[in-house]
Amino acid sequence: MNPHYNQNYTQKEIDNILAKIKSCVKQNRYIISQNENRQENIDFINEYNIRSDRQKAILLQIRTEDFCHSLQNTNIGYEHEVLYVFVPQVQLFNADNVEETINLYTKFNIIDITSGSRVVVISFHKQNKPIKYLFR
Repeated sequence: MNPHYNQNYTQKEIDNILAKIKSCVKQNRYIISQNENRQENIDFINEYNIRSDRQKAILLQIRTEDFCHSLQNTNIGYEHEVLYVFVPQVQLFNADNVEETINLYTKFNIIDITSGSRVVVISFHKQNKPIKYLFR
C-alpha cells in the first residue's frame, strides 16, 4: 500500500468523519467534482445514468466499514487538506439495463469554513486501484 496512505484511525474516529460527511450531504452542502480534471467521474455518472437524487442516496449509504485510508492533498496550495477514501459496493444498472455490483471509489474533502462545513466528492467512479479496508 502507498506509504502516504494513513490507516491510523479508530472506528469511532471514522464514525465521526462519516457523520460529518453525511450531515453535509443531507443538507445539500456537497458537490461531486465534474470538471475537466474529473472526466472519470463524469463518464461513470453518465454510463450508469446516476441522477443527482441517486448520487445523494449512494453517498448516504456509505458505512464506516467502507473506509480504506486518508491521504494528504498534494495539490499546490491545498497541502493542509486531508482526503478520505471509502469504497462501498453499490448496485447499479448499466446502459443495457443489467444490474451490476460496483466497487465505488469515493474520495472526500471536508472543508470547514466559518459558515459551516461542506464536502467535495473528488472521486466518484469504479475502483481502479488496489485498496485495503481498515475495518474488514
